[in-house]
Amino acid sequence: MAVPKRKMSRSNTRHRRAQWKASTPDLVPVVIEGRAYTVPRRLVRAYQRGLLAPED
Repeated sequence: MAVPKRKMSRSNTRHRRAQWKASTPDLVPVVIEGRAYTVPRRLVRAYQRGLLAPED
């Protein structure tokens, strides 16, 4: 794992952290047992296989 060789200033630390932005997952329509649900794209296979139960 990379380890910094010297202390980073508070300003630089906060500027670096400020660049991270969470994005909302793109939702995809999926039909499960005759009902349509919108689920995150990366979880579609799990819902289709029955590993995750859709919430009403």
